[in-house]
Amino acid sequence: MSTTPATIVPIEDTSLTGFYKDMTVPEKRTFWACATGWALDGMDFMIYPLVIGTIIQLWNVDPGTAGLAGTVTLLASALGGWGAGYLADRIGRVRTLQLTIIWFSFFSLLCAFAQNFDQLLICRALLGLGFGGEWAAGAVLMGETIRAQYRGRAVGSVQSGWAVGWGLAVLAQAALFSYLPPEQAWRWMFAIGALPALLVLYLRAYVKEPEVAAQTRAKVAAKGESPSILEIFQGPILKVTVLASLVSMGCQGGYYAITFWVPRFLTTERKLSIVSSTGYLAALIVGSFAGYLVGAWYADRFGRRNLFLVFSLGAIAVVAAYTQLPLSNEVLWVLGFPLGFFASGYFSGMGAFLTELYPTRLRGSGQGFCYNFGRGMGALFPFLVGYLSQTTTLANAICIFAVIAYVVFFAAAYALPETRGKVLHADA
Repeated sequence: MSTTPATIVPIEDTSLTGFYKDMTVPEKRTFWACATGWALDGMDFMIYPLVIGTIIQLWNVDPGTAGLAGTVTLLASALGGWGAGYLADRIGRVRTLQLTIIWFSFFSLLCAFAQNFDQLLICRALLGLGFGGEWAAGAVLMGETIRAQYRGRAVGSVQSGWAVGWGLAVLAQAALFSYLPPEQAWRWMFAIGALPALLVLYLRAYVKEPEVAAQTRAKVAAKGESPSILEIFQGPILKVTVLASLVSMGCQGGYYAITFWVPRFLTTERKLSIVSSTGYLAALIVGSFAGYLVGAWYADRFGRRNLFLVFSLGAIAVVAAYTQLPLSNEVLWVLGFPLGFFASGYFSGMGAFLTELYPTRLRGSGQGFCYNFGRGMGALFPFLVGYLSQTTTLANAICIFAVIAYVVFFAAAYALPETRGKVLHADA
C-alpha cells in the first residue's frame, strides 16, 4: 500500500459551473459518458417503482411481495458492485463499465417478456448485478479522471443524471399509460430500459482509462502481485470500510424508503390516478435535480462530510412533514421540491468521498463494496416499508424507516474525516 502522504489542493473557483470551463477534452468526454450512463441507470431502476401498482393489480401480488422485487434488485446490485469494483482494479475502469452497461440493459429487456412475478423477480435480480457494477466502475472512473479541485462538483453533477433518468421514466409512464392499456404499457416501460446499451459505442470510441489507474496496475503487475478482494477488511482500512459502508447504508436506505413508495402513496392514500400523480412526481424530481447540483457545489465549497450532516437533518425534517402533517394536495405538491432536494442532494458527495478514502490499488474494491453494501442493506427498506404498511399507513411506514436510515447516515458521516481537495496518487 502506498505511503505517499495525501496532497490537498486548494479550490480557487468555487462556482457551480467553474469546473466545466477548465476541464480538458478527456475530462469532458468522461464526464458526459458517465452522466449519460447514470441517467439511463436511474431510468432503468425507477421503472419498477412506477409500474409496481400495475404489477400488484395484474398479478394479484401483495405490497410486501411487490417490494421484495425492489429489495432483490438492490441486494444483487450489492454483489455486482463489489465484484465490478474488484474487476475494475484488475482489468480497468472503462472495460468494466462497458460490461456492466450491456448486462443491465439486456436484463431490463428480458423483464418486458416476464409472464409471472417469479420470472420478473429473477430478471430484476440479474439486472441488479449490472446496475450495481455500473456505479462502481463509473464513479471510480470519474473520480480518477477529474482533478482534485473539481472532483466534488464534477462527480456530483454526474449524479444529477439520476434525476434526469427518473424524469425520463416518469415521462415514459405518462405517455405509455395514456395511449396503451396497463397490461401492455408496463412491458414497454421495461423495453425502453434496454437503451443504455447504445452508450457502449461511445465509451469504446472516446473514453480512456485514467492515467493513475493504469500506472498503478502496471506497478502491481511488475511486482507479480494482485490486490486481494478481502484487503479492504484488513489493518487501518477496516475502520474506513465499516464507517463508509454505514454512511452508504443510511443515505441509500432513506432514499429508497421514500422514492420507491411515494408513487404508491400518491395513488392510494392521496387517491390520485397514475397520470395525475405525474405533476407531484415532477416536483419531487425537479427538487432532486436541484439538490444534486447544489450538493455538488456544497461538497467542494464546504466539504463532503458537512454536506452529509446538513442534508441528512434536512431530509428527516421534510419527510416527517410530507408524511405526517395533514396537508392539502396543493401543499403536498409544493413540499415535493424540498423532499426531493434533501433526499437526493447528499449523493453528490458520495462518489468523490469514497474515491478519496481509498488508495488507488484498492479503490475499485473499496468504493464498490461500500456503496453497494449500502445498496444491499438499503434494499431492505422497500421491503420493510411494504411489510409494515400492512399494519399501519404507508405514510407512517415510509417515515419510520426513512428517519432510522438518516440517523445512521448522520452518525457514521460524523465519525469519518473530511477528504475535500485530496490528490490521488499511483501506488502499489
